[in-house]
Amino acid sequence: MNLKKPNPVIARRRSPAEAIPNTSREIASRRLAMTMLLFVLIGCTSSQRTPPPTNTPEPTTIPPTATQTPEPAIVINPLTGLQVENPSLLNLPALLVSISHFPVTARPQAGLSFSPLVFEIYITEGATRFLTTFYGEFPAPESPVTGGCDVRRSIFLQTDSILGNRIWLDANQNNTQDAWERGVGGVCVNLYDANQNLRQQTTTDSNGYYGFNVSAGTYFVAVAKPPQMEFSQKNAGDANQDSDVDSASGWSDAVTVVESRFDLDIGLIQSSDILPPATLPEPKVGPIRSGRLVYADIAAMFTDSCLIYAFASPEVLVELPQCFFVTHDIQGGGYMLEIEELKTLAQNSKQPKTKIDYASNLFSSEPPAGDVTANDLHVYIAYLNQSGWRFDALSQSYWRFVDDASEDTAGVLHPEVDRLTNRQLQFENVIVLFAKHDVVSPTNLDIHLEANLSGAAILFRDGMKYDIRWSTELSEEEIQTGFRKPIRFLYRDEDKLFPLKLGHTWVIVVTPETSVTEDSAGEWLLRFVQPEGAK
Repeated sequence: MNLKKPNPVIARRRSPAEAIPNTSREIASRRLAMTMLLFVLIGCTSSQRTPPPTNTPEPTTIPPTATQTPEPAIVINPLTGLQVENPSLLNLPALLVSISHFPVTARPQAGLSFSPLVFEIYITEGATRFLTTFYGEFPAPESPVTGGCDVRRSIFLQTDSILGNRIWLDANQNNTQDAWERGVGGVCVNLYDANQNLRQQTTTDSNGYYGFNVSAGTYFVAVAKPPQMEFSQKNAGDANQDSDVDSASGWSDAVTVVESRFDLDIGLIQSSDILPPATLPEPKVGPIRSGRLVYADIAAMFTDSCLIYAFASPEVLVELPQCFFVTHDIQGGGYMLEIEELKTLAQNSKQPKTKIDYASNLFSSEPPAGDVTANDLHVYIAYLNQSGWRFDALSQSYWRFVDDASEDTAGVLHPEVDRLTNRQLQFENVIVLFAKHDVVSPTNLDIHLEANLSGAAILFRDGMKYDIRWSTELSEEEIQTGFRKPIRFLYRDEDKLFPLKLGHTWVIVVTPETSVTEDSAGEWLLRFVQPEGAK
């Protein structure tokens, strides 16, 4: 029979230690095994033990604490003294743009109304140029909302007490007239006496101002509601900033007039179904022309500022900061710069460790004591370069007027507007600044506004003239930090800031020989004297 062969068993070779029998080692191994088994049994028994009951604490409910939403902080532009819509823009440095005034094809310029501080300088040959600051707000094209009536283009002349103020577009619908909100031009406004008899009619100007000359008495004001608009809520808050007519009828309460009242404001809210305008002005500022030596002095006053100009002659270019150049385009008066590019330049100029602080002047709504009336300032730079500033009693600002630089109409002035908005140019402060002009060449001047200088100046605000002085003297803070601040305006004989009016400021820089004289009551004439040797 066949038998299966057994599988071969291969004997494992023992190590020498294993080959030697050791009774004590075997005993120890058994003891170790028994000990380990005991631990396992104990562990199993312990894992099955039921833990003693515990008292679970009741959850504690903390009642919510009543909190109030804090009012947003009021943030002020130090160049105007006015609240800003977007405080983050104050963290960006100023943009200084050289804007042309000649040839006349440059007019009206785009963006001047958005500049809190404009310097007008003499560039020889009878011409002036503007260095504008853009800070805290970027220019924006606008097709202004109007009220359906004619926009009043003439200045308001006060002959009695004034009743009125402003009709504004309540863009954010908060029933409050914010500093940055625009006026509504062409709104019809009627004045009624105490018996509701119609006495006067008027319309708002391009910036929304209206008013009536009235004697002492009681009156009603009624506003014709423009199409597709509603009135803001009446008496919603601060009497100087809310709307003062009934939201249904457009009538005010009876108003008693003893002296002028500038507190009758009206807010308008645009219907949401109004289509945006089909066309807007080009979103550009300018026209931009070449740089001048004095730009270096002004740029030094604004930390991290970006100076924008259309190159310059070699002897000037070497002295100027070179942030951004544009082409020297003569056609149309100069180069037009996209507003979006302007925003990019501001972002790129910001240094991460630098704090922007342009606070150097004092602003106040209350006019300082003074008794020198100034309703009009006629600026005679040259026969074909004349302009004017006329006080508007309604807006409490000076309207800008310009000529056409034409032999046929020399000295004839007309109201000037901003190309971006078609609104009247108005500035709350007009300053004549006297500074030394050195002639570098017949067409190049060195106007001295560098650090540690001071000189005479004249301020026009609130229809009054004030003799003041300007100063670029460095403060202890500026010396210690190394960061300059803008030019300061002080009392003529005191080392104390002179209060500017809340709003925008236009500075006309002239030679010390220039005269400013009163031709007739309240009518002032600036006659420019150019430096000897200038073309």
